[in-house]
Amino acid sequence: MNYNKKSIEDIEVAGKRVLCRCDFNVPTKDGKITSDKRIVAALPTIQYLIDKGAKVILCSHMGKPKGEWKPELSLKVVADRLSELLGKTVIMAADVAGEDAKAKAAALQPGDVMLLENTRYIKGETKNDPELSKDLASMADIFVNDAFGTAHRAHSSTAGVADYLPAVSGYLVQKEVSIMGKALANPERPFVAILGGAKVSDKLNVINNLLEKVDTLIIGGGMAYTFLAAQGYTVGKSLVDSEKLDYCKEMMAKAEVKGVKLLLPVDTAVASSFPSPIDAEIAVQYVDCTAIPADQMGLDIGPKACAEFAGAAKAAKTVVWNGPMGVFENPTLAKGTIAVAQALADSDAVTIVGGGDSAAACEQLGFADQITHISTGGGASLEFLEGLELPGIACLQDK
Repeated sequence: MNYNKKSIEDIEVAGKRVLCRCDFNVPTKDGKITSDKRIVAALPTIQYLIDKGAKVILCSHMGKPKGEWKPELSLKVVADRLSELLGKTVIMAADVAGEDAKAKAAALQPGDVMLLENTRYIKGETKNDPELSKDLASMADIFVNDAFGTAHRAHSSTAGVADYLPAVSGYLVQKEVSIMGKALANPERPFVAILGGAKVSDKLNVINNLLEKVDTLIIGGGMAYTFLAAQGYTVGKSLVDSEKLDYCKEMMAKAEVKGVKLLLPVDTAVASSFPSPIDAEIAVQYVDCTAIPADQMGLDIGPKACAEFAGAAKAAKTVVWNGPMGVFENPTLAKGTIAVAQALADSDAVTIVGGGDSAAACEQLGFADQITHISTGGGASLEFLEGLELPGIACLQDK
Protein backbone atom coordinates (compact mmCIF):
# COMPACT_ATOMS: atom_id res chain seq x y z
CA MET A 1 0.00 0.00 0.00
CA ASN A 2 1.21 3.50 -0.85
CA TYR A 3 1.39 5.57 2.34
CA ASN A 4 2.26 8.81 0.51
CA LYS A 5 -1.22 10.32 0.20
CA LYS A 6 -2.41 13.84 -0.58
CA SER A 7 -3.78 15.85 2.33
CA ILE A 8 -6.10 18.87 2.61
CA GLU A 9 -3.04 21.09 2.12
CA ASP A 10 -2.44 19.59 -1.35
CA ILE A 11 -5.82 20.61 -2.81
CA GLU A 12 -7.60 23.93 -3.33
CA VAL A 13 -10.61 24.07 -0.96
CA ALA A 14 -11.59 27.77 -1.04
CA GLY A 15 -15.23 28.16 -1.98
CA LYS A 16 -15.57 24.40 -2.50
CA ARG A 17 -18.10 22.13 -0.77
CA VAL A 18 -15.99 19.67 1.20
CA LEU A 19 -17.48 16.43 2.53
CA CYS A 20 -15.35 15.46 5.52
CA ARG A 21 -15.69 12.01 7.14
CA CYS A 22 -14.90 12.30 10.86
CA ASP A 23 -15.00 9.85 13.74
CA PHE A 24 -17.72 11.25 15.98
CA ASN A 25 -18.59 7.84 17.44
CA VAL A 26 -18.47 9.31 20.95
CA PRO A 27 -19.72 7.65 24.14
CA THR A 28 -22.95 9.07 25.56
CA LYS A 29 -25.02 8.53 28.68
CA ASP A 30 -28.55 9.86 29.23
CA GLY A 31 -28.27 11.90 26.05
CA LYS A 32 -25.01 13.59 27.09
CA ILE A 33 -21.49 13.09 25.69
CA THR A 34 -19.22 11.49 28.32
CA SER A 35 -15.97 12.05 26.37
CA ASP A 36 -15.51 14.57 23.54
CA LYS A 37 -11.96 13.41 22.77
CA ARG A 38 -12.83 12.32 19.22
CA ILE A 39 -14.59 15.61 18.49
CA VAL A 40 -11.61 17.60 19.75
CA ALA A 41 -9.27 15.43 17.64
CA ALA A 42 -11.15 16.48 14.48
CA LEU A 43 -10.91 20.23 15.18
CA PRO A 44 -7.59 20.97 13.37
CA THR A 45 -8.94 19.65 10.06
CA ILE A 46 -12.31 21.37 10.46
CA GLN A 47 -10.70 24.67 11.47
CA TYR A 48 -8.30 24.54 8.50
CA LEU A 49 -11.24 24.07 6.11
CA ILE A 50 -13.15 26.96 7.74
CA ASP A 51 -10.10 29.25 7.63
CA LYS A 52 -9.56 28.46 3.94
CA GLY A 53 -13.16 29.41 3.10
CA ALA A 54 -14.49 25.92 2.36
CA LYS A 55 -18.16 25.03 2.75
CA VAL A 56 -17.80 22.20 5.24
CA ILE A 57 -20.12 19.17 5.31
CA LEU A 58 -19.22 16.77 8.13
CA CYS A 59 -20.40 13.18 8.39
CA SER A 60 -19.91 10.27 10.80
CA HIS A 61 -21.58 7.22 12.27
CA MET A 62 -22.44 6.74 15.94
CA GLY A 63 -23.08 3.34 17.49
CA LYS A 64 -24.75 0.54 15.56
CA PRO A 65 -28.26 1.62 14.53
CA LYS A 66 -28.15 -1.00 11.72
CA GLY A 67 -30.13 1.05 9.22
CA GLU A 68 -32.79 2.21 11.67
CA TRP A 69 -33.47 5.75 12.91
CA LYS A 70 -32.69 5.56 16.62
CA PRO A 71 -33.08 8.97 18.33
CA GLU A 72 -30.56 8.03 21.04
CA LEU A 73 -27.88 7.69 18.32
CA SER A 74 -28.57 11.05 16.66
CA LEU A 75 -25.52 13.24 16.00
CA LYS A 76 -27.41 16.32 17.26
CA VAL A 77 -25.41 16.15 20.53
CA VAL A 78 -22.21 16.25 18.44
CA ALA A 79 -23.44 19.30 16.48
CA ASP A 80 -24.15 21.08 19.78
CA ARG A 81 -20.71 20.28 21.22
CA LEU A 82 -18.97 21.20 17.95
CA SER A 83 -20.79 24.54 17.93
CA GLU A 84 -19.38 25.27 21.41
CA LEU A 85 -15.84 24.20 20.45
CA LEU A 86 -15.78 26.11 17.14
CA GLY A 87 -17.55 29.18 18.53
CA LYS A 88 -20.01 29.09 15.64
CA THR A 89 -23.30 27.38 14.85
CA VAL A 90 -22.97 23.97 13.23
CA ILE A 91 -26.00 23.45 11.00
CA MET A 92 -27.66 20.07 11.66
CA ALA A 93 -29.19 18.17 8.75
CA ALA A 94 -32.38 16.24 9.46
CA ASP A 95 -31.23 13.32 7.30
CA VAL A 96 -28.09 11.76 5.80
CA ALA A 97 -28.28 12.43 2.07
CA GLY A 98 -31.96 13.28 1.64
CA GLU A 99 -33.82 16.45 0.70
CA ASP A 100 -32.98 18.37 3.89
CA ALA A 101 -29.25 17.60 3.73
CA LYS A 102 -29.06 18.46 0.02
CA ALA A 103 -30.97 21.75 0.44
CA LYS A 104 -28.80 22.82 3.39
CA ALA A 105 -25.59 21.80 1.57
CA ALA A 106 -26.60 23.87 -1.47
CA ALA A 107 -27.21 26.95 0.73
CA LEU A 108 -23.84 26.84 2.53
CA GLN A 109 -21.59 29.90 2.41
CA PRO A 110 -17.75 29.83 2.66
CA GLY A 111 -16.76 29.06 6.28
CA ASP A 112 -20.13 27.46 7.12
CA VAL A 113 -20.19 24.04 8.80
CA MET A 114 -22.98 21.50 8.67
CA LEU A 115 -23.27 17.97 10.04
CA LEU A 116 -25.21 15.16 8.40
CA GLU A 117 -27.24 12.74 10.50
CA ASN A 118 -25.76 9.35 11.55
CA THR A 119 -24.58 7.68 8.32
CA ARG A 120 -25.49 4.25 9.68
CA TYR A 121 -29.16 5.27 9.81
CA ILE A 122 -29.05 4.24 6.13
CA LYS A 123 -28.79 0.50 5.49
CA GLY A 124 -26.60 1.04 2.41
CA GLU A 125 -23.79 2.71 4.40
CA THR A 126 -22.15 -0.46 5.72
CA LYS A 127 -22.74 -2.24 2.39
CA ASN A 128 -20.86 0.53 0.50
CA ASP A 129 -24.01 1.04 -1.60
CA PRO A 130 -23.07 2.97 -4.79
CA GLU A 131 -26.41 4.85 -4.74
CA LEU A 132 -25.73 6.22 -1.23
CA SER A 133 -22.11 7.00 -2.20
CA LYS A 134 -23.40 8.95 -5.24
CA ASP A 135 -25.98 10.79 -3.10
CA LEU A 136 -23.32 11.81 -0.57
CA ALA A 137 -20.90 12.83 -3.33
CA SER A 138 -23.58 14.91 -5.11
CA MET A 139 -23.54 17.40 -2.23
CA ALA A 140 -19.79 18.12 -2.46
CA ASP A 141 -16.80 18.90 -4.70
CA ILE A 142 -14.08 17.25 -2.58
CA PHE A 143 -13.95 14.32 -0.13
CA VAL A 144 -11.70 14.42 2.96
CA ASN A 145 -11.25 11.32 5.12
CA ASP A 146 -10.23 12.17 8.68
CA ALA A 147 -11.64 9.06 10.37
CA PHE A 148 -8.78 6.58 10.78
CA GLY A 149 -10.86 4.54 13.24
CA THR A 150 -13.13 3.44 10.37
CA ALA A 151 -10.50 3.41 7.59
CA HIS A 152 -10.47 -0.41 7.61
CA ARG A 153 -14.15 -0.41 6.61
CA ALA A 154 -15.23 -0.12 2.96
CA HIS A 155 -18.39 1.90 3.67
CA SER A 156 -20.09 4.53 1.54
CA SER A 157 -18.94 7.45 3.72
CA THR A 158 -15.39 6.11 4.27
CA ALA A 159 -14.43 4.88 0.79
CA GLY A 160 -17.38 4.72 -1.63
CA VAL A 161 -17.69 8.50 -2.12
CA ALA A 162 -14.07 8.58 -3.36
CA ASP A 163 -15.30 6.86 -6.56
CA TYR A 164 -17.09 10.12 -7.41
CA LEU A 165 -14.97 12.89 -5.83
CA PRO A 166 -11.27 13.79 -5.55
CA ALA A 167 -10.26 12.35 -2.15
CA VAL A 168 -7.54 13.48 0.29
CA SER A 169 -6.70 12.96 3.97
CA GLY A 170 -7.38 15.25 6.91
CA TYR A 171 -4.70 15.92 9.53
CA LEU A 172 -5.62 12.94 11.75
CA VAL A 173 -5.43 10.39 8.94
CA GLN A 174 -2.31 12.06 7.52
CA LYS A 175 -0.55 11.68 10.90
CA GLU A 176 -1.59 8.04 11.27
CA VAL A 177 -0.45 7.12 7.77
CA SER A 178 2.83 9.03 7.84
CA ILE A 179 4.00 7.87 11.29
CA MET A 180 2.73 4.28 11.17
CA GLY A 181 3.50 3.94 7.48
CA LYS A 182 7.12 5.04 7.99
CA ALA A 183 7.51 2.74 11.01
CA LEU A 184 6.47 -0.26 8.93
CA ALA A 185 8.09 0.67 5.62
CA ASN A 186 11.34 2.30 6.73
CA PRO A 187 11.83 2.16 10.53
CA GLU A 188 14.81 3.47 12.45
CA ARG A 189 16.49 0.41 13.96
CA PRO A 190 16.51 -1.45 16.28
CA PHE A 191 12.76 -1.89 15.63
CA VAL A 192 10.89 -3.55 18.51
CA ALA A 193 7.23 -4.63 18.46
CA ILE A 194 5.37 -5.48 21.66
CA LEU A 195 2.16 -7.48 21.33
CA GLY A 196 -0.26 -8.31 24.12
CA GLY A 197 -3.92 -9.13 24.49
CA ALA A 198 -5.77 -12.33 25.15
CA LYS A 199 -5.78 -14.52 22.05
CA VAL A 200 -3.21 -15.53 19.46
CA SER A 201 -6.03 -15.83 16.90
CA ASP A 202 -6.69 -12.06 17.17
CA LYS A 203 -3.11 -11.29 16.15
CA LEU A 204 -2.24 -14.15 13.75
CA ASN A 205 -1.46 -11.98 10.74
CA VAL A 206 0.08 -9.19 12.83
CA ILE A 207 2.69 -11.59 14.26
CA ASN A 208 3.43 -13.02 10.82
CA ASN A 209 3.76 -9.59 9.18
CA LEU A 210 5.87 -8.05 11.97
CA LEU A 211 8.35 -10.94 11.87
CA GLU A 212 9.22 -9.69 8.36
CA LYS A 213 10.03 -6.22 9.68
CA VAL A 214 11.21 -6.13 13.31
CA ASP A 215 14.49 -6.87 15.08
CA THR A 216 12.77 -7.95 18.30
CA LEU A 217 9.22 -9.21 18.84
CA ILE A 218 7.93 -9.25 22.42
CA ILE A 219 4.84 -11.28 23.25
CA GLY A 220 2.97 -10.77 26.52
CA GLY A 221 -0.64 -10.84 27.66
CA GLY A 222 -2.82 -13.94 27.50
CA MET A 223 -1.35 -15.10 24.20
CA ALA A 224 2.08 -15.61 25.75
CA TYR A 225 0.76 -18.77 27.48
CA THR A 226 -0.12 -20.34 24.12
CA PHE A 227 3.47 -19.75 22.99
CA LEU A 228 4.78 -21.21 26.27
CA ALA A 229 2.50 -24.23 25.86
CA ALA A 230 3.81 -24.62 22.29
CA GLN A 231 7.32 -24.83 23.79
CA GLY A 232 6.15 -27.77 25.88
CA TYR A 233 5.72 -26.02 29.23
CA THR A 234 2.70 -26.68 31.45
CA VAL A 235 0.84 -23.45 32.03
CA GLY A 236 -1.75 -24.52 34.64
CA LYS A 237 -5.19 -22.98 34.10
CA SER A 238 -3.81 -20.12 31.97
CA LEU A 239 -5.58 -19.11 28.78
CA VAL A 240 -4.39 -21.31 25.90
CA ASP A 241 -5.52 -21.06 22.28
CA SER A 242 -5.12 -24.84 21.79
CA GLU A 243 -5.88 -24.71 18.05
CA LYS A 244 -2.98 -22.29 17.54
CA LEU A 245 -0.12 -24.31 19.10
CA ASP A 246 1.26 -25.37 15.71
CA TYR A 247 1.00 -21.78 14.47
CA CYS A 248 3.03 -20.60 17.47
CA LYS A 249 5.69 -23.24 16.69
CA GLU A 250 5.79 -22.00 13.08
CA MET A 251 6.20 -18.38 14.22
CA MET A 252 9.01 -19.28 16.64
CA ALA A 253 10.76 -21.18 13.82
CA LYS A 254 10.24 -18.22 11.47
CA ALA A 255 11.76 -15.83 14.04
CA GLU A 256 14.82 -18.06 14.26
CA VAL A 257 15.23 -18.20 10.47
CA LYS A 258 14.77 -14.42 10.15
CA GLY A 259 17.18 -13.69 13.01
CA VAL A 260 14.41 -11.95 14.97
CA LYS A 261 14.74 -12.04 18.75
CA LEU A 262 11.43 -13.40 20.11
CA LEU A 263 10.93 -12.55 23.79
CA LEU A 264 8.34 -14.32 25.94
CA PRO A 265 7.80 -13.54 29.63
CA VAL A 266 10.24 -15.33 31.94
CA ASP A 267 7.93 -14.95 34.95
CA THR A 268 4.27 -14.34 35.56
CA ALA A 269 1.71 -13.26 38.17
CA VAL A 270 -0.53 -16.22 39.00
CA ALA A 271 -3.76 -16.62 40.94
CA SER A 272 -6.20 -19.48 41.46
CA SER A 273 -8.94 -17.82 39.38
CA PHE A 274 -9.80 -14.84 37.19
CA PRO A 275 -10.84 -11.79 39.28
CA SER A 276 -14.61 -11.36 39.57
CA PRO A 277 -15.62 -8.57 39.29
CA ILE A 278 -12.65 -7.72 37.11
CA ASP A 279 -11.32 -5.02 39.46
CA ALA A 280 -11.78 -7.07 42.67
CA GLU A 281 -8.86 -7.45 45.08
CA ILE A 282 -6.87 -10.53 44.21
CA ALA A 283 -3.97 -12.35 45.85
CA VAL A 284 -1.15 -13.17 43.42
CA GLN A 285 2.26 -14.79 43.57
CA TYR A 286 5.06 -14.56 41.04
CA VAL A 287 6.49 -17.72 39.51
CA ASP A 288 8.78 -18.57 36.61
CA CYS A 289 6.85 -19.26 33.40
CA THR A 290 8.45 -22.70 33.28
CA ALA A 291 6.90 -23.58 36.65
CA ILE A 292 3.26 -22.46 36.68
CA PRO A 293 1.38 -24.64 39.22
CA ALA A 294 -1.41 -26.83 37.79
CA ASP A 295 -4.11 -25.08 39.87
CA GLN A 296 -3.01 -21.52 39.00
CA MET A 297 -3.53 -19.22 36.00
CA GLY A 298 -1.18 -16.56 34.62
CA LEU A 299 -2.78 -13.11 34.62
CA ASP A 300 0.08 -10.65 34.10
CA ILE A 301 3.79 -10.64 33.33
CA GLY A 302 6.12 -10.77 36.34
CA PRO A 303 8.84 -8.35 37.55
CA LYS A 304 11.69 -10.07 35.66
CA ALA A 305 9.69 -9.95 32.41
CA CYS A 306 8.81 -6.28 33.10
CA ALA A 307 12.51 -5.44 33.41
CA GLU A 308 13.49 -7.41 30.29
CA PHE A 309 10.70 -5.98 28.13
CA ALA A 310 11.38 -2.43 29.37
CA GLY A 311 15.08 -2.85 28.63
CA ALA A 312 14.37 -3.95 25.05
CA ALA A 313 12.00 -1.00 24.54
CA LYS A 314 14.51 1.52 25.91
CA ALA A 315 17.29 0.19 23.63
CA ALA A 316 15.12 0.54 20.52
CA LYS A 317 14.88 3.38 17.99
CA THR A 318 11.31 2.46 16.92
CA VAL A 319 8.74 0.74 19.16
CA VAL A 320 5.23 -0.33 18.22
CA TRP A 321 2.97 -1.59 21.02
CA ASN A 322 -0.46 -3.16 20.69
CA GLY A 323 -2.26 -4.98 23.52
CA PRO A 324 -1.95 -5.06 27.33
CA MET A 325 0.43 -7.37 29.21
CA GLY A 326 -2.20 -8.66 31.62
CA VAL A 327 -5.67 -7.99 33.04
CA PHE A 328 -4.85 -4.28 33.29
CA GLU A 329 -8.38 -3.34 34.44
CA ASN A 330 -7.36 -4.85 37.79
CA PRO A 331 -4.88 -2.70 39.80
CA THR A 332 -2.93 -5.78 41.02
CA LEU A 333 -2.66 -7.16 37.47
CA ALA A 334 -1.79 -3.88 35.73
CA LYS A 335 1.90 -3.85 36.68
CA GLY A 336 3.14 -5.35 33.39
CA THR A 337 1.11 -2.95 31.27
CA ILE A 338 2.26 0.00 33.40
CA ALA A 339 5.91 -1.12 33.06
CA VAL A 340 5.63 -1.21 29.24
CA ALA A 341 3.83 2.16 29.10
CA GLN A 342 6.51 3.65 31.40
CA ALA A 343 9.31 2.21 29.24
CA LEU A 344 7.81 3.78 26.11
CA ALA A 345 7.35 7.10 27.91
CA ASP A 346 11.01 7.04 29.05
CA SER A 347 12.35 5.99 25.65
CA ASP A 348 14.01 8.30 23.11
CA ALA A 349 12.67 6.08 20.32
CA VAL A 350 9.78 6.78 17.95
CA THR A 351 7.01 5.19 20.04
CA ILE A 352 3.70 4.15 18.51
CA VAL A 353 0.79 2.74 20.48
CA GLY A 354 -1.95 0.93 18.55
CA GLY A 355 -5.47 1.90 19.56
CA GLY A 356 -7.75 0.02 21.93
CA ASP A 357 -6.64 -1.13 25.38
CA SER A 358 -2.98 -0.08 25.08
CA ALA A 359 -4.03 3.45 24.09
CA ALA A 360 -6.52 3.55 26.99
CA ALA A 361 -3.79 2.37 29.37
CA CYS A 362 -1.36 5.13 28.26
CA GLU A 363 -4.07 7.77 28.65
CA GLN A 364 -5.28 6.52 32.05
CA LEU A 365 -1.70 6.36 33.34
CA GLY A 366 -0.91 9.90 32.17
CA PHE A 367 1.79 8.88 29.65
CA ALA A 368 -0.04 10.00 26.50
CA ASP A 369 1.99 13.20 26.02
CA GLN A 370 5.27 11.25 26.25
CA ILE A 371 4.39 8.85 23.40
CA THR A 372 5.21 9.87 19.79
CA HIS A 373 1.89 8.66 18.46
CA ILE A 374 -1.20 7.01 19.93
CA SER A 375 -3.38 5.63 17.17
CA THR A 376 -7.03 6.70 17.06
CA GLY A 377 -8.13 3.37 15.56
CA GLY A 378 -8.17 -0.02 17.28
CA GLY A 379 -9.25 -2.31 14.43
CA ALA A 380 -7.71 -0.03 11.80
CA SER A 381 -4.30 0.09 13.48
CA LEU A 382 -4.31 -3.71 13.87
CA GLU A 383 -5.04 -4.16 10.17
CA PHE A 384 -2.35 -1.59 9.39
CA LEU A 385 0.14 -3.70 11.41
CA GLU A 386 -1.05 -6.78 9.51
CA GLY A 387 0.04 -5.06 6.31
CA LEU A 388 -3.51 -5.03 4.93
CA GLU A 389 -4.75 -2.36 2.56
CA LEU A 390 -7.21 -0.08 4.37
CA PRO A 391 -10.06 0.92 2.02
CA GLY A 392 -10.42 4.39 3.62
CA ILE A 393 -6.72 5.09 2.91
CA ALA A 394 -6.32 3.27 -0.42
CA CYS A 395 -9.10 5.42 -1.94
CA LEU A 396 -7.17 8.67 -1.31
CA GLN A 397 -5.15 10.32 -4.08
CA ASP A 398 -1.43 9.52 -4.16
CA LYS A 399 1.01 12.41 -3.97
